[in-house]
Amino acid sequence: MPEAALREQSRKSAKSVRILVADDHDVVRRGVRSLLDIHPGWKVCGEVGSGQDAIAKARELKPNVVVLDANLPDRSGIEVLSEIRQALPQTEVLILTMDPSPGLMRELLLGGARGYVFKSDLGSELVAAVQALSHHRQFFTSEVSQTIYRDYFRQRVDPRGAAGLTGRQRQVVRLLAEGKTNKEVAGALHISVKTAEKHRSNIMTRLKLKSFSELVRFAVRERMVSDGLHM
Repeated sequence: MPEAALREQSRKSAKSVRILVADDHDVVRRGVRSLLDIHPGWKVCGEVGSGQDAIAKARELKPNVVVLDANLPDRSGIEVLSEIRQALPQTEVLILTMDPSPGLMRELLLGGARGYVFKSDLGSELVAAVQALSHHRQFFTSEVSQTIYRDYFRQRVDPRGAAGLTGRQRQVVRLLAEGKTNKEVAGALHISVKTAEKHRSNIMTRLKLKSFSELVRFAVRERMVSDGLHM
């Protein structure tokens, strides 16, 4: 059979997969689309740049796979993941992120994410990840698997880690460690200053931290911020 005919036969027999892409950066969304749209049978049915839009579009379009940025500006990844999984239990969610925090990774996986890919691995891993999730199989890159493995044993030795924080508390830690004031944290997360202060107090108590410098060191150790920010 001629090569062109073989390609056409492959296209017709390919599994149809509808994909929603949620990322607040246009260049990332374009890159994801360029990698996925060329795959036979696959279609990027929607693109959004916020967590609230991701939830609304997922409910409207009912995609097979949602490629979800873990750190959208208006909603935490775990909140978006939870609402999508609750509304659409057959839709699989692939986390796409630059954040290597083991605590964030752990919470998202426990929350129902079936795949996890770092943005640095987009070109080499995205297609394989979507392929796996479209068949309701898990997919983790080797770096993600190693991080989960290391975090499991570290938590057994020192249970006081980022995994003990909620998604919102991790957002607050990251912003504070980046030098934001309570007022700036409140503005970034669309919460009141009083709520931001309460989060900060609860975080310090939960982690048994006595100073802001300890909070920064904690954030660096958990890879929530770069060690070049405040050191």
